[in-house]
Parts: sequence; C-alpha cells; structure tokens
Amino acid sequence: MSTANPLPLWQPDPERIAQAQVTRFQTWAAEHHGAPADGGYAALHRWSVAELDTFWQAVTEWFDVRFSTPYARVLGDRSMPGAHWFPGATLNYAERALRATATRADEPALLYVDETHEPTPVTWSELRRQVGSLAAELRTLGVRPGDRVSGYLPNIPQAVVALLATAAVGGVWTSCAPDFGARSVLDRFQQVEPVVLFTVDGYRYGGKEHDRRDTVAELRRELPTLRAVVHIPLLGTDAPEGALEWSSLTSADVEPVFEQVPFEHPLWVLYSSGTTGLPKAIVQSQGGILVEHLKQLGLHCDLGPEDRFFWYTSTGWMMWNFLVSGLLTGTTIVLYDGSPGYPDTGAQWRIAERTGATLYGTSAAYVMACRKAGVHPSRDFDLSQVQCVATTGSPLPPDGFRWLHEEFADSGADLWIASVSGGTDVCSCFAGAVPTLPVYIGELQAPGLGTDLQSWDPNGEPLVDEVGELVVTNPMPSMPVYFWNDPDGTRYHDSYFDTYPGVWRHGDWITVTSRGSVVIHGRSDSTLNRQGVRMGSADIYEAVERLPEIKESLVIGIEQPDGGYWMPLFVHLAPGAVLDEALLGRIKQTIREQLSPRHVPDEVIEVPGVPHTLTGKRIEVPVKRLLQGTPLEKAVNPGSIDNLGLLSFYEELARKRA
Repeated sequence: MSTANPLPLWQPDPERIAQAQVTRFQTWAAEHHGAPADGGYAALHRWSVAELDTFWQAVTEWFDVRFSTPYARVLGDRSMPGAHWFPGATLNYAERALRATATRADEPALLYVDETHEPTPVTWSELRRQVGSLAAELRTLGVRPGDRVSGYLPNIPQAVVALLATAAVGGVWTSCAPDFGARSVLDRFQQVEPVVLFTVDGYRYGGKEHDRRDTVAELRRELPTLRAVVHIPLLGTDAPEGALEWSSLTSADVEPVFEQVPFEHPLWVLYSSGTTGLPKAIVQSQGGILVEHLKQLGLHCDLGPEDRFFWYTSTGWMMWNFLVSGLLTGTTIVLYDGSPGYPDTGAQWRIAERTGATLYGTSAAYVMACRKAGVHPSRDFDLSQVQCVATTGSPLPPDGFRWLHEEFADSGADLWIASVSGGTDVCSCFAGAVPTLPVYIGELQAPGLGTDLQSWDPNGEPLVDEVGELVVTNPMPSMPVYFWNDPDGTRYHDSYFDTYPGVWRHGDWITVTSRGSVVIHGRSDSTLNRQGVRMGSADIYEAVERLPEIKESLVIGIEQPDGGYWMPLFVHLAPGAVLDEALLGRIKQTIREQLSPRHVPDEVIEVPGVPHTLTGKRIEVPVKRLLQGTPLEKAVNPGSIDNLGLLSFYEELARKRA
C-alpha cells in the first residue's frame, strides 16, 4: 500500500493541543521524570516504551492513584506472559471510580437512556449510596474476595452498581447481555462458577419487549454454585420464587467499605471466542485495569470531569467495561439500552445530542449505515458539544472518515475522528486516539503510550509501510493475569505467545506507516469479528451440526473493502437432505436461539464437502484467503490438505463474487 505523505484530513488547533491532558502530562513528566519536553507525542511515546517503569510510575502520580500499601517497584518481572506489576501495592478499583462524589455529589455520574431517548440522571452521591448498600448486602450473602458475581443484564444503571459493588468487596464481576441465549451464557458462566446472579425479566429492543424469564430459569437450574439470584423488574414482573428484589438490596444509606486488594487481584472476567473449544475466560486485574484505563481515557481520550462519555455498547462487549471506567476520570457516562437504529437510523446521534456527549463512540458499521441512509448528523441534530467521534469494532473505511469530516465541517464544527483498535484480551486500545496529532484518512493516529506496537513479518522482523502481524513487545498492565481454568497457563500462552516467544501476537494484520500512524486490515486468523464482538466458529458448528440434515459446516468472516463484513456459513448436507427454505429457517433459528442474533450468518451456502488438514482440522484461514482472492498456491500448502479437489468450489465462488 502507498503511505506517501498525503495531507491530513484534520489537524488539532494550537489551543486544543495546549489544553490536552497529554500535553500537560508531558510537560509535568519532563520536569519530574526525565521525559522529553520537546518532540511532541512521538518523543513521549518513544520514552514511554523505553522507560516503561518510569512511565507507569508517572501515570499513577499524575492521576493520583492512591495505594493503601505502597509498591516495592513498578515491574517485578517483565517477561510475557507473567509480567508482575506493582508488587506489594493494594488498592480498590471501585473506590477510585466513586472518588468524584467528594467534589461533584449532586452532578450526574450516569445518564441512562432507553428507546424513548429521554436521559435519566443518577448522581454521584446516589451511585455511591447504592454501591454502599449493595456491597454490604453482598457481604451478608457471604460474598468474599475472589468470589464470582455474574450479571445477565442490559446496559442499565443497575449493571454499573452491581459491577462496582462486586469490586468493592473484592469479588470478580462477569456479565453477558440478555440477547445471548442460555447455551451461550452457560458456556461462559459455568466456567467461572458464580455465587450470585443478577438478572432482568426481559429487555426492550427495536420497540418490542423480549421476555427472558424462561432463560433466567434455565440459568438458575444449570448454575449449581449460585447462592443468590437478584431480580431486576425491567419489564415490571414479580420476582420468581426464591429470588431477591433489587430494590431491597439497594435501599440502605451506608458508606461503601472498599476491600483493599493486591494490584493483581482479579477485577472481572471477559470472554473471547477462539476457533475451537469454549470461549476463553480472560481475567484482568483491579490495578492493571485502573492504571491502563486512566491512561487510555484520561490521556488518549482526553476525558475529565467536564465531559460526557457515550459509547454504544452492550454488557457482553469489553467496550461496556471500558465505558464504565470513564468514572475513573470523574466523567459522566451515558448508558444506552436499546437498538442502535430505533426508531430510525439517526438514533445514536439523537442520544449524543440529548445527553450533551463530548466523546461519542460507535462502530464503523453504524457510521457506514448512516452514510448509506442519508443521515446528516450535524445538520439534523445539535451536536455542538461533540468534540470527538470514535469508532471501533472494525476498521473505519476511508469513505467513513470523509463522510464524518464533511458532515461536521459543513456546520463549521472542528471534529476529531478517532478510529481505535485493541481487544477484549487487554480491554483497551493498542492504537488510536491522540488529541494532539493529525488524522489521516483510513489511519489510526498512533500506538498508545507504554505500548510498543509493531508490525512483524513471519521471521519476527519489524516492518514499516508493509503489512504484518500486530505484535506488542512489552507488557501492558491490563494484559490478562491468567485465563480461568487454565492452571498451567497453556491456553493463555498458546493464544498469544506461540508464534513469537515472549512477544504478544494479537491476530490482526496491520501496517505501521513511516509517519508513525497505524492501519488495521482485519484478522490474520479465522476468529469471527462482527462489529468488534469476537465469536468462535466452534460455537456455530456445535449448534448447527446438531441438526440431522447437516453433516458438517464451515463458517468464515471476511472484511469487505467498503467496511462491511460478509459471514457465510457453508453446509455439507447429509444424504437425502435438501437446503430448502424450511431447512434454511431452522438453521438460522437454531443459531439465533442457542447463540445470539449476531451469530446468524449472512448467507448459507451448500458445498460438496469441507476441507481439512491431514490431522482433521477444518481449514478456515485458507478458505478465507481463497474467498479474498488469494491464488490457491499462495492460500494453502497443498500437501497438508485431505481433499484438495474440494478447494476448487471455493475458488470458483471467489471468482463469481469478484
């Protein structure tokens, strides 16, 4: 690809640069920690990876992270996996998240919006009171540090309260969105054996009510470790027998008690599906998330007490956890529970308008849908408070950059567009937003501070202006402390460190340009990635292949040049079966009910057979490459395939689609 020096699409003005928190941090770090005073962000980034310990010490001081016992050193061990951060330190994530109550008690900590699009505020003092009450009740229920607490909840204030109360007692939070079917939820929660489950009776989406009481009943039956179930009547129904009422657990007026836990004490479990087996249960730490998110939200997103932070997300995606961490910077966070396009495609812009969002985050797919639908955000809504529109989930195509820029420029707005990329695995960004750098079309502004992001060839040599594997060569505090039920660390090691020993390989194709910006090209493996939510093909195979008509299946996800994502499901039918409308409907219904609507493929295509390696593994990556137009001899090693003739079908399909 060409990375000749184009003109930037956007350049921050001198006032924005001067006022940005990252500018003030650099000046202060130069004075106190030997950071370079000159050379702007590029110099600061070089220093942050060269002097990793000093950089992270500076972050904790700048943001006034209060350790209840001090740390012995910043990095006890920097080997990956297994880096050991801030040994000796104790703290509590929830204590920091509620700190702004002291100065902003009556201002909103949360703005909750449903499909009526009318914001309902929850003040800092009310949030703190509810967390205090619920934390005390969790202790009464016997929840102790390290116990798992789960939520089957939409993006509502109760979910934030439950997460913070869990962290306050030193419990480990984990959540799934209520559009997940019982099997999907159990594949996650059964791994971690929760002692408490927070549930809703249902949720509203697209103008309809979706009753989830039967699913909740199934979860209760299949989670034998539960000691308590808490009912949140979002649709107004009575609590099922034996369940506790949310209102009775959150009515007391008690000061929260914050358990002081070691820096690396588990905060939450996130799930990321690979290509085989159950979803990976990724454990991140209280301290690691606290300092990484302060860096990311405070320095990169430039958030502070005057801001309002809205990101369209659900509780089943890491961006929800990231959004909640906006509280760490004293920012008001906006929780939207509903369809991204209800009652019309402009819904998210309307919410940004009505909540006065200063940073609005969404998916690249939503931006492209707005462009296609003829939405004019800056003309049709008062978005004068919006300083930054950020996108993630998939690469924002060049047309998306141009469209956003032109829509806002027409109204005289100076819009910072931040395309960001990271992963559930670190619950943060590897590259993206920098308020002091120019924005180039199709590019992420720069790697994050403290993150030695590189593009590597197969031999582990760094590449510039060429496509390679996304690697991170130094530890980040929010990297997993471990995977649940992975006692010897094998699955953790094999997920990121088997290609380049001691170096994190993420599974994305990237280009690092000679200007220092980053281009993301999509997955370098076969993990499905729809709008930033990674799904395992194994989940789909298990569901589909229970149908007697399906002998075997193969699912592929392919990033499209226009920013779209094509996810076909190939099915090899049992003898005598026919892929008619009835079978098509059953395949889609099975996937929707057992997994989620997001797992439903774009097309179901009958194939003469599914190719495998000689050891019997379905070959997903070579088929993906064939469908992207790679010649057969470059897409696959012919000697490793059980039936090379089957690949001609996929070659022919690629030709037809081209």
